[in-house]
Amino acid sequence: MLLTHALPLIHYFKKLSGFILEEQAMFVEISYLKQSTVVVLLILSVSAIGCLSATRPILGRISLNESISDGQTLVSGNFVLGFFSPGTSSHRYIGIWYNSDPNGTAVWVANRNNPVQDTSGILKFDNGGNLIVSDGRGRSFIVASGMGVGNVEAAILDSGNFVLRSIANHSNIIWESFASPTNTWLPGMNITVGKLLTSWKSYDDPAMGDYSFGLGVVNASAFIIWWNGREFWNSAHWNGDINSPIPELTSIDIIPVSFRCDNLTCTYTPNPSDRLTKIVLDQTGSLSITQFDSEAKSWVLLWRQPVSCDESKLCGVFGVCNMANIHILPVSLDSDQSPCQCPKGFAKQDKSNTRKGCTRQTPLQCTGDKFIDMPGMRLPDPRQKVAVVEDSGCQSACMKYCSCTAYAHSLSDGCSLFHGNLTNLQDGYNGTGVGTLHLRVAASELESGSSSGHKLLWLASVLPSVAFLIFCLVSFIWIRKWKIKGKEKRHDHPIVMTSDVMKLWESEDTGSHFMMLSFSQIENATDNFSTANKLGEGGFGPVYKGSLPNGQDVAVKRLAANSGQGLPEFKNEILLIAKLQHRNLVGLLGCCIDEDELVLLYEYMPNKSLDFFLFEQSRRAFLVWAMRLNIIEGIAQGLIYLHKHSRLRIIHRDLKPSNILLDTDMNPKISDFGMARIFDPKGTLANTKRVVGTYGYMAPEYAMAGIFSVKSDVFSYGVLLLEIISGLRNAGSHRHGNSLNLLGHAWELWREGRWRMLLIDPP
Repeated sequence: MLLTHALPLIHYFKKLSGFILEEQAMFVEISYLKQSTVVVLLILSVSAIGCLSATRPILGRISLNESISDGQTLVSGNFVLGFFSPGTSSHRYIGIWYNSDPNGTAVWVANRNNPVQDTSGILKFDNGGNLIVSDGRGRSFIVASGMGVGNVEAAILDSGNFVLRSIANHSNIIWESFASPTNTWLPGMNITVGKLLTSWKSYDDPAMGDYSFGLGVVNASAFIIWWNGREFWNSAHWNGDINSPIPELTSIDIIPVSFRCDNLTCTYTPNPSDRLTKIVLDQTGSLSITQFDSEAKSWVLLWRQPVSCDESKLCGVFGVCNMANIHILPVSLDSDQSPCQCPKGFAKQDKSNTRKGCTRQTPLQCTGDKFIDMPGMRLPDPRQKVAVVEDSGCQSACMKYCSCTAYAHSLSDGCSLFHGNLTNLQDGYNGTGVGTLHLRVAASELESGSSSGHKLLWLASVLPSVAFLIFCLVSFIWIRKWKIKGKEKRHDHPIVMTSDVMKLWESEDTGSHFMMLSFSQIENATDNFSTANKLGEGGFGPVYKGSLPNGQDVAVKRLAANSGQGLPEFKNEILLIAKLQHRNLVGLLGCCIDEDELVLLYEYMPNKSLDFFLFEQSRRAFLVWAMRLNIIEGIAQGLIYLHKHSRLRIIHRDLKPSNILLDTDMNPKISDFGMARIFDPKGTLANTKRVVGTYGYMAPEYAMAGIFSVKSDVFSYGVLLLEIISGLRNAGSHRHGNSLNLLGHAWELWREGRWRMLLIDPP
């Protein structure tokens, strides 16, 4: 019966793989396709999905037919494994903590990036011998791969190491948590090149943070701490002495740990040997050594990695590091005693992470701005030298450039101008290169109750209006100029683009969440488009992770100079997505149009795109069948909305795995509407001279004749479905059997009756 319901879909795939779609064929609605897809997937995955009964776990270990539910624990020596919620979070995680610690701070977390939303979580084995965390919603996450070993068990050892091992031979360790640490280094755990501690995102969120700790690839004889991949702290080199990496430990009455390094591997033993000891990389990037006081039932801090204002970008953009406050450490860098402070007119972007720096509370106006004096500052680099003699001339030279954010003047060094975001600002520096930095701020930041203050306020309000009138005049001239040159060129100018965008957002009820940002704000959010923040690159251009002043993470897509796409796609994306609101479509948060700079801001998807998981074997194992089914259904829901239920009827035209983004819960969101087109719901076909999209996902009538309809998206969805089921690319460098693509290969296997064995990916 199930196969009978699935036959229409199989027949449709036959047509797709044979490239014999007929123009007059009746359109198969997406809603029916979604229902048929579920049936087919259930048939294909029947051998991969099993149901395990949950029994009460044996002390310290569970075997294939046992599980741990939320509320149950495994105990071994000083350590406990079970579900917990960190801080004020309501999410549930599988973790390990000390049973004598009343606060229960976790030293290892299994599903740090994939929390369970409620108390329905279960730790158990699947039919493949993999240890997984599943929840009541049908989602699951692989904790450890069984590697095909038959009779295995999971056990927590007295050392705090959680292992997957053979029942017949306990020394046969298949997997261990010591090889996949989170933020804590326990005694007996080896730190090797490439195996890093990674900080929590925050006290309430154990997801991977911005900091990592380990041995350097080049400098493997020293410990290193990185922030977003950038090295900012080094220990001393290992020279054979047990305390050589951290010589400051010798000043402690009882040296708490003894290091031992050999062949690019380091471990340590506590002193005394029975004292609970841990080395932790916290969410601020600070490394610490603590020991447990069994009488006070609390952890005693014995050493913390020293902080110095000389660390690169310790306080981020426009943050000022006060040398006088360094001596009061260790303290949390987000406290009021932090050495990182913000100048007048600025506020911290993220109080829990000083490296994100400070952001302006009032944007610069370009004209009418003022300067605040910051004496005794270490002047930043790079700088622009200007040949003027007097201080007033230096200030005037800075005011000529809207990008000039500060200046400094001295008799010995002359006039220096500083542009863009300033970093590594230090107050109280004793070295060379110290002077008075004049930092540019909006005039309103220096207002007072005096009459002069009212005049400044009046000027600050009038000058922008004058500037706006000038802008309108210039815009009018440009528009007339481009009209004369022709209608085609007119549509490709940024000024006209700005006008069109503003008209759109004035006429649409899009909500107040949409933002029009300046390019300087975009630079601040992405740390000047740093490579550490780069997420990837597509046809439109590079995509960066950014952080807005309110702490919201965003994805920033910047048009590349050599991009094959441009203004039409940029405008198309904004015009279309303004009218689209659906849980399976990525949200557009704002844009930036600044001269030749075109930037789009989207909601940030922490799990990247579907192709990141689907076409890499180790990551594909994470996509269990329940998760794949959820992704397939979510994409279908998004297409139903685009084709039938949105205010506009949209054909996406570029549906592929890289355009399916995944949120925190691995829910799919269709993205990239630069190629999308509006279609007439009363018509069936349209034609274009410009064929766009990705070969391998294009319907044949579209690729060959430029004819497209909603069936074009259905074809792409069918290719995408086969890729999700098989884990194979449709088109690549390798042949699929006797076929050049996955579609033909699937049809061959179907005819030969071998599809169940050879087409289904066994996750």
